[in-house]
Amino acid sequence: MTDNQNRIYLFVHIIWSVHNREPLLSKPIRALLFPHIQKRAAEKGIQVIAINGVEDHVHTLIQLHPAQNLTQVVRSIRTDAMEWVNEIRMVNTHFQWEEHYAALSVNPSTLKQVTDYIGRQEEYHKTKTLESELEVFDKIQQ
Repeated sequence: MTDNQNRIYLFVHIIWSVHNREPLLSKPIRALLFPHIQKRAAEKGIQVIAINGVEDHVHTLIQLHPAQNLTQVVRSIRTDAMEWVNEIRMVNTHFQWEEHYAALSVNPSTLKQVTDYIGRQEEYHKTKTLESELEVFDKIQQ
């Protein structure tokens, strides 16, 4: 590279679910929660490119900076969201996320496809469960 500038592109598709996969994220809640997650993440230097989901889980596409740690970024996003949901009492129970999550690296040439996929979550999950979705990703890894 002749211009003495690093070019580092680290994109990650992250999927996490509500504790016990409870369907607590109604459409009105998602309409408030997802912009909140995006705004709070940006305030912490985390770039959320896309976010969407259904009643029991969330998909995000983020761009990591080289100094960012994936585990810390995910923890930060999820903790902030959980605390906010509980603080403003968006649901009638104590809200929390499942401990585990899935994270898949994304090739920069497929960003549009991944963004479109995340945007179509409601449509996609009319016929498919989260388990079947994750099985597809598991097969890719084998």
